[in-house]
Formats: sequence, structure tokens, C-alpha cells
Amino acid sequence: MTHQSFESQAQIRAQIENKLALLPTLPGCYLMHNAQDEIIYVGKAKNLRNRVRSYFRGAHDTKTTKLVADIHHFEFIVTNSNKEALILEINLIQQYKPQYNIKLKEGTMYPYLKITHEKDPQLIITNQVLKDGGIYFGPFPNVYAATQTQHLLQKVYPLRRCSKQEKRACFYYHLGQCIGCCDHPVSKEEYQQQIDHIKQFFNGEVGTIKHDLKKRMQEAAEKLDFEQAASYRDLINYIETTVERQSVMSQSYNNMDVFNYYYDRGWLSIQVFLLRQGSILKRKAALYPLYGEQAPEEELTTYIARFYSEQNQLMPKAILVPSTVDQDSLSELFNIPVSTPLRGKKRAMLELCEKNAKLALDESFRLSEMRNQKTIGASQELANYLDIPQASHIESFDHSNIQGTSSVSGMVVYKDGVPDRKSYRKFKIKASQGANEFANTQEVIRRRYTRLLREEKALPDLILMDGGIVQVRAARDVIENELGLAIPVAGMIKDDHHRTASLLDGYREEIVDMDPRSQAFHLLQRIQEEVHRYAISYHRQVRSKAQYASRLDQIPGVGPKTRTKLLKQLKSLKNIQKARLEEITRLGISRPVAQRILDDLNK
Repeated sequence: MTHQSFESQAQIRAQIENKLALLPTLPGCYLMHNAQDEIIYVGKAKNLRNRVRSYFRGAHDTKTTKLVADIHHFEFIVTNSNKEALILEINLIQQYKPQYNIKLKEGTMYPYLKITHEKDPQLIITNQVLKDGGIYFGPFPNVYAATQTQHLLQKVYPLRRCSKQEKRACFYYHLGQCIGCCDHPVSKEEYQQQIDHIKQFFNGEVGTIKHDLKKRMQEAAEKLDFEQAASYRDLINYIETTVERQSVMSQSYNNMDVFNYYYDRGWLSIQVFLLRQGSILKRKAALYPLYGEQAPEEELTTYIARFYSEQNQLMPKAILVPSTVDQDSLSELFNIPVSTPLRGKKRAMLELCEKNAKLALDESFRLSEMRNQKTIGASQELANYLDIPQASHIESFDHSNIQGTSSVSGMVVYKDGVPDRKSYRKFKIKASQGANEFANTQEVIRRRYTRLLREEKALPDLILMDGGIVQVRAARDVIENELGLAIPVAGMIKDDHHRTASLLDGYREEIVDMDPRSQAFHLLQRIQEEVHRYAISYHRQVRSKAQYASRLDQIPGVGPKTRTKLLKQLKSLKNIQKARLEEITRLGISRPVAQRILDDLNK
């Protein structure tokens, strides 16, 4: 039985209502997901709270009613303006092709202006952005706005407006709206000058074009050509009242990724914006707790390194990060610029990324508070499902490794339905078992409860394994046959979407028939999510140290002890690289080796 079959419409609606209460009153885009986690609709809004709420309030037409019935959950991305929301909406629709965005499925009804990539280029209107060497400007809110802007530029900075078959000067050339390749050869430099003017216009530098128009208006008036002067006056008015700043969308412009984070109460929220063609093409997000001495900026550095190695992401031309991140190490790792912008559009994008990270974390906290308010009685309800006396003290385990390497395990503790984080424990798998779940489980369970017995500490009422029959049998074998204990063991099984699907009773080795609306099931979900995050977080930490260690191990004279001293005291390669010679020698490292370390890291 899967998670989806467990969930009722009432439970889904309750989850949606909780999220609706947390929506910001800001511009942005919203993405509706179905039960299979597919994006079925993308929309934009000036006010996200009002717009998204409207789907779940009042009556709708047949099409919208069907859409709402298919919505399982939603997410949102905040933008700085309505214009950014429009551009992001178009990119998201092109990327995901949601089934309910019928009008924008293929191509887009939002037009662009394009300077064609040919010997005698034209300025044309198109509804597709292709990788054809052309330069694109937009999108425009409608065809009228695009046409008006096209006519303005054809009058002020004309390119070719005639067909290539013209044998004599065309009509538009006589009007001053064609550059004149139909009448005489036009050099590449002349075209480039016009193109540069058009780019300046779309980058917001309208002062130059207004100056040119005012000069032409004055010259026309001096010649008593008042009709032409009035035409220039109308163009100036159009610029001042209608023209918005557009993004230049050439294929190389702003090909960069933006990373930022927000940290609060032991939790780290990361947001990633993938900028392509001058606007946000994709957004990725991560949210997990940090434990011990993990610093948020170091965790973000590790996340970025893993982002490109594990997710098969194409490398951008540049990466933007907050100033606290180890830029030098990342730049050296990827061989591309990694920087922190101080002002301008890039700075605004970095701040927007942080803003979305904060909103995501705030939403998570508030949803968690709502869930925690419902934990009263959840522990006892879980105990009743398993037919055990109580489950006030629960310990849960999960393992993490990549292809059998850097195997670790994490243990979380829940008391009366609430996480007891000071009691969490980490285990580095000592035996060389690789991805052997049975052996790894036995090692960790043996170490944990042998120690509790030796130290005469309280044992849990219930052990929950993140896994199925293999993990449950391994844990029971150690608990019952080796240690002679009578602690109940159960398994938390996930569905294909990595969500809690069912509970395996370890004693009967049967799936427990749980009500997915019950507080016990919600508690089970929270425990499974928490133990998974904790194990993954520790695994990342171990792998990160291994990456740093491998770099230091390549330096002659640096062994495990020296490496440990350096990383323990200076925390990161960047800090070691910037350290003074005396700082390193004070750690008990000889002067020649210390000098070799600095020389190697700074070469």
C-alpha cells in the first residue's frame, strides 16, 4: 500500500490550507503539483497570497474546477517585480510544459523582438527564442507593445526592413526607416553601431535615444517641418510613458548560477537560481538541519561542490555566492569565476535568492509548529498500533552512503512526540561492509545499546528503522539474540516518491493498517524525515572532510595527524591558504612543512 492510497482528500486539503496561511503578499510564480509530484500548472501573481488562495475559494468554471481537484501541493518563487514574475512564468512553462497551461505549451504567446543573425540583419517580432545567434529582447506583455517598440526603433535606429530581392531603394529607405542595403552596400560596422544603440535602449539607457530624438525634433522645427517634429515629439512621449526596461536575451548573457542561504535555529535553507538568457530558468531548493560545529557557509560550499558533481548540472560561465563562502576553493575546483557582487542586477539577484531561502525556512518553521501542536497523544496512538505498552521514548536509525563509500548512520530521539536533539548520535561505520544494510544495521545497533547497558542509561520504548524487513531483522537479531533485550523494533517504509508509506511491525513482520489521517501517522512521517535528514547531513560532512583531506594528502610531509590538526583548527582550505606561516607552525607543524603547505595551496 502506498502513500498516495493512504492519503485522503481531507488530509491533502488540510495541508494546502496550512500552506495558504503562510503565503507572502509579494509578486512571484506558483507551481501546482499533482499526486505524482508532476507540475500541472504554473501561474504568476502580483500578490501570491491573494492569487493562490483564489483557487481554493468560491466557485470556478469547469476547467479550473478540474485543475483544483488535481492539485496535491504547491510551491512558490518570489520575484522582485511583476515583470520578473512574467519572465519566470514563461521560462517555467517552457521547462515543465504543464498540462493545464494549454495556451503557452508550445512556444509562447508573449512576443519578443529579435535582431536576426545574418549579413543584413532585421529587427523582427517572434514568439520563440532559439539558439540561432540572434539577439532577443523581451518578453513583451502583448503584440501591440512589441509592435510599437519595433516601429520606434525602426524610425530611430533602422536596420534592414526590405526584402533581399530589392533591386532599388525601398519605400522605407525614403522614409528613413531602412538602413539602405537595397540602395547601397552597408558595412558591418554601420550595422554594429545600430545594434549597439538598440542594446543600450533595451538595457535602460533611454537617455541617448531621447537626446537624438530631441535633436532631430529641433532640426525639423527649424526647417519648419512641423509634421516631422510632431512625429519625433510623439516618439519621445512614447519612451517616457510606455517603454519598460527589457532584458537583453542573447544566448551568452547572464549564463550563471546564483546560490544563497538563510540560517536560523539550527536549520539551513539553500536556494539556487539558474540564470539563462538573462532571467531565472530554474530554481532548486534544499532545507535541512545542521548539527554540532557545522558552519552554514561551509555547508553551502560543500553543497555547491556536490551540486555539480551529483546532479549532472551543466557548468555555467560564472557562479554568484554570498561573501562568507569559500570562493577561491570553488573557483579552483570548477575553473570558472566565483564571486560576490556588491551592487547592480547581480547583487539584486543574490539578495532575491536569500529572500526566497528565508521565506522557505520561515514556512517550514511555521508548518512544523502547526504539526507539533497535534502531537499530543500521537506517541500513545503509535504504541496502540504496534500493540506495545508505550512509545514515549523512540530512537530511530538511518544509514547513508554513496556506492558503499563513506558509510555512516544517524540516530534521532523523540520523547513524547517531540525531537530531543541533544540526544541525537552519529555513527561512522567501522567495519568495511560497503552498502551491506544488514551488517551496517547490526554494527550500529550493537554499538548503541551495548553502550547504554554499560553506562546503565535508559533504554527506549521503541526502535524505528528507516527501512524494511532487512533492517528490522538485523536490529532484532542484535537486540534479542545478542543483548537479550525486549525492545520492540519497527520499520518505516517509503514509497517511490520517498515519502512515508507504511509501518512494518517487526514482531509480526506485517504491515500495520494505519489511518493516514491519524496523529500517529503524522508523527511517523516527521521521524522518518528527521532521521533521513540527520544521516544525510552527517554523510555530507564526512565526504566534505574527505575532499579537503585528499587535497592536503597530496602535499609531501602532510600525514593524517597534520591534516587533522589543520582542519580542526583552521576549519577550511581557504583559511589554511590565507593563514600566516606562524599560525601553522604554532600547531606543532615544522616550518619547512608549513611553508610547503602554503606554497602548494597558493600556487
